[in-house]
Amino acid sequence: MQAANPDNWQQIDHLKQILQHLKEKFVGKDDIIDLMGICLAGRENLFLLGPPGTAKSAMVRELSTYINGKTFEYLLTRFTEPNELFGPFDIRKLREGDLVTNTEGMLPEANLIFLDELLNANSAILNSLLMVLNEKVFRRGRENRPLPVVMIVGASNHLPEDEALQALFDRFLIRVRCDYVDPQLLNNVLDAGWKLEQKGLADKPEITVEAILDIQKMINTVDLQDIRPAYINLVEMLRNAGVQISDRRAVKLQRLIAASALICKRTRAIPSDMWVMQYIWDTEEQQEVIAGIVNTVLQSDKDNPSQHPRAFVNAVPNADEIYKEVSIMAEKWEDSSLPMTERTIIKDRLRYLNGRCEWISNSVQRAYVQEPIDALWQKIIQSA
Repeated sequence: MQAANPDNWQQIDHLKQILQHLKEKFVGKDDIIDLMGICLAGRENLFLLGPPGTAKSAMVRELSTYINGKTFEYLLTRFTEPNELFGPFDIRKLREGDLVTNTEGMLPEANLIFLDELLNANSAILNSLLMVLNEKVFRRGRENRPLPVVMIVGASNHLPEDEALQALFDRFLIRVRCDYVDPQLLNNVLDAGWKLEQKGLADKPEITVEAILDIQKMINTVDLQDIRPAYINLVEMLRNAGVQISDRRAVKLQRLIAASALICKRTRAIPSDMWVMQYIWDTEEQQEVIAGIVNTVLQSDKDNPSQHPRAFVNAVPNADEIYKEVSIMAEKWEDSSLPMTERTIIKDRLRYLNGRCEWISNSVQRAYVQEPIDALWQKIIQSA
């Protein structure tokens, strides 16, 4: 493996300090924060899917406080107009016959952009947004200028429902769920928040926009040759499973694989850097399928000490944990006083666990877990 040059890693250290600080504040959100780091290093767009109150906005706002640059945040509605995002036309220039946008404090001048409820976008702003997301360019009339943005984050509580919005969604290379924190972690959440309040602002790490741009330039120095055959094989496996990966998308995903290597202070990618491929799903149903396929490829690199710490987290379903959870649900189902809402939750959860069960690689363990799942389904069907 190519040796790291310590002189090149100071910016990476600053970025990792920020990610760690975010993890301390947002307990249970490590996967999202790691992906923020990957997308920031790779200059790619990140999409957060989750219900209200799951800290989507809070995480992005907190990240913006560590970046010494300009941030633009906006909550989109069905009636959002271009002026609200890009700024109004300059009246003085308009009198002279020139259509020039006054972009001060608006999206075209921002280094970090957060578009909440992104999929509320309407036709009036759609084309301009597509240009921003895809080419990092602001184009309006005769105006055409590159954007200084280092990362764009979009968020929504639902997936796209029509082709126009699907095109917008497609511009986000990485998609990750942002759910409510496990109730068992609530005490940790409160404790972490209180400790950070006590620390105050003095201990906050910072990173400049220039340092982020340096990291993004370093992406091109990462050697991907060793993993190229495995990557091509993975793309083909995912395509055969029905996952839409265009050639353009396959090329762009290499930047995120390189970002994983770079954050680990490596200038050569290894197979486990392909963990980022777990987050390219189009539908929620694809998540388990993609995770299973990606994990199969990652296994060849499982014992590599240089791997990214996110590579094998929750990669394989735990048979014992699934068995215990199904047993508890079966016991609850027998309770005649159980409300209908609780029964609906059990059915939804059982469908999810049934999908997880399919990716248990050991056939004996898989059969061990599948038996109580099938038995509970029979009880549910009989009670219908």
